Amino acid sequence: MNARYMSHLTKPQRKAVHKVYLRYCHPDNTRPLTITYREFRKRVFNGSGCVMLQPTGEGMWLGIEPDGYTHS
Repeated sequence: MNARYMSHLTKPQRKAVHKVYLRYCHPDNTRPLTITYREFRKRVFNGSGCVMLQPTGEGMWLGIEPDGYTHS
């Protein structure tokens, strides 16, 4: 595992990451999941004061604060 990846998330951050996962990887019930939650969570890494996540693997980045607040 690459050292830049987060080994621990706060509970609000875990909930926020899961919400983002559901939004980007399984937005409705008509198509199958494209990636598992565990694989998706491996995309999360430490930023400056928050964790960073690129939901689709390219383009926009999301920051998730320790309290779960998510911003782009």
